[in-house]
Amino acid sequence: MSSELLIASHNPDKLKELEALLAALPLNLHSLQEFPHLEPTEEDQDTIAKNAMKKALEAAQGSGMLCLADDTGLFIEALDNAPGVYAARFAGENCSYADNRHKVLKLMEKATNRQASFRTAAALASPQGILAVVEGRMDGEIIHAERGSNGFGYDSIFAVTGISYAEMDESAKNQFSHRAEALKAMLPILASLINRHTGLTDCRDLHG
Repeated sequence: MSSELLIASHNPDKLKELEALLAALPLNLHSLQEFPHLEPTEEDQDTIAKNAMKKALEAAQGSGMLCLADDTGLFIEALDNAPGVYAARFAGENCSYADNRHKVLKLMEKATNRQASFRTAAALASPQGILAVVEGRMDGEIIHAERGSNGFGYDSIFAVTGISYAEMDESAKNQFSHRAEALKAMLPILASLINRHTGLTDCRDLHG
């Protein structure tokens, strides 16, 4: 029997990636697109973990469902770890993926230290509270120009072992992904909940 899990995101790219990472579990995944009445969470926290927890809890309370949320930051050494928690809006509110990439490349034009890390925090919540928070990290570098056509966000300028995320197919990226590392840590927690509860649409007893 499959259990219900809400992914606290409207981002179709992120949803596709999470669907692949969670495929091993008997889950029926839902997105915030199914809950148009819910107001978007204001991501105003100072860490990715706090943002993930806020998103997960607000969505769980608004939907009455078990909810998984994540938040990702890009931390670039030469930019004093910017954009960090502000990665999604580095070039300004309502900016595009391309706007963010172009700003990073412009700021990094003369940088000799290209080291960077992607970090993802994933939070699991029921309507009664946070159940778990985990983090994943992948170290890499900012390359000098965009390469590849896959992925989204900063994928075409962030490289691991010399290959950009955008040059990797889905299965390869999931071997080197910060989000994959976070989800690997979350999988046994989700599996344990599924084993304990036959249906997770109503989560009132998850803290029992």
